[in-house]
Amino acid sequence: MTRDLTISEVRLTPILVADPPLLNTQGVHQPYTPRLIVEVVTADGTTGLGETYGDTKYLELARPFAEKAVGRRVDELNSLLLLADEVAVDSSRVADAVDVGGLRGVQTADKLRLSVASAFEVACLDALGKALGRPVHALLGGKVRDTVEYSAYLFYKWAAHPEGVTAETDDWGAALDPAGIVAQARRFKEVYGFTSFKLKGGVFPPAEEIAAVRALAEAFPGHPLRLDPNGAWSVETSLRVAGELADVLEYLEDPTLGTPAMAEVAARTHVPLATNMCVTTFAEIPEAFTRGAVQVVLSDHHYWGGLSNTRQLAAICRTFGVGVSMHSNTHLGISLAAMTHVASTVPHLHHACDSHYPWQSEDVLTERLAFQDGRVAVSDRPGLGVELDRDRLDLLHRRWLADDGALRDRDDAAAMRVAEPGWAVPVMPRW
Repeated sequence: MTRDLTISEVRLTPILVADPPLLNTQGVHQPYTPRLIVEVVTADGTTGLGETYGDTKYLELARPFAEKAVGRRVDELNSLLLLADEVAVDSSRVADAVDVGGLRGVQTADKLRLSVASAFEVACLDALGKALGRPVHALLGGKVRDTVEYSAYLFYKWAAHPEGVTAETDDWGAALDPAGIVAQARRFKEVYGFTSFKLKGGVFPPAEEIAAVRALAEAFPGHPLRLDPNGAWSVETSLRVAGELADVLEYLEDPTLGTPAMAEVAARTHVPLATNMCVTTFAEIPEAFTRGAVQVVLSDHHYWGGLSNTRQLAAICRTFGVGVSMHSNTHLGISLAAMTHVASTVPHLHHACDSHYPWQSEDVLTERLAFQDGRVAVSDRPGLGVELDRDRLDLLHRRWLADDGALRDRDDAAAMRVAEPGWAVPVMPRW
């Protein structure tokens, strides 16, 4: 039977998802984070799912993108990126500064477009896989592993959001010192089986975060450890931390801002440097690789433009002898499924991928994806292998509709000011 793969409808559903009070150098996570769920429906009734950032600037681009996608086929994946070029970006939405919400490098119009295009590409791949009876990884050339390893993503965190703030509760408790971080890591290992650990740093003075990593090394001897201060340190501070933790770090992630500073650190330490901030587009690769600024690129299919672009990035990294793994931001199961499919197809994936998913108590799937021994099994079901829970989607969308606009754009600094009215985003380098 011939299937009609023409896109007849696109559904865009912005939602607000519960998020714990996780701390970073910019501030603290808001009680709810915006995400956008994309559904691509073909003429024969097949529906594909995608997910991306849900802030206003992404939603503003997704609407005209959806209009242009109708009438195209879900197997015309290469045209999606060309479609993105046709969508105009409001220049006021793009500032030549670090993208605070995602802590993911310089914000550009192209990156905004790709962040939207990625959700459509994933949705098209999901629909195409369902139509053909094939999993997404098969459409990308086939898996080379049956499970994908993820790391425990450790955060300094408050026990709860500030008093008076509407929020969902969590039972993780506070983690504001080395003992709290180790306790958090133990729970991650016991519940999910993670064997590598990444600490989000840049929150406390470097000496305190060094002590936390040392405590992790003592509690979990021989386990891979990472530290990510999101560019909060100067070159000299970065070198000092690298020197003090050289014997226990798998890599140090974005200790300082910008390729020149990263290159200077890399030239003066043997600790590998990873990034999801100074290499976030193909245009940034030549300078970073030729200067030896990074040894591991942490891809994120959301802002690289999708799963095909992620595979292209991995091929370039392999050519230059640079490692590759995956960055994560607050996300749900659709994104985790997409990450797992593409990660399963990358031969030289030697580092566990990041994922916020264990921190998210809510999802839009009928069944949450499961971690076993720190790994997610690669689904062989058609498409992504996940099913949308429409009642849950509707609930989270109604939360978005009921919001007065205060939470529709992620702002960690604004969330911090609820507890500390005088808080301002720290000037970098912070230390």
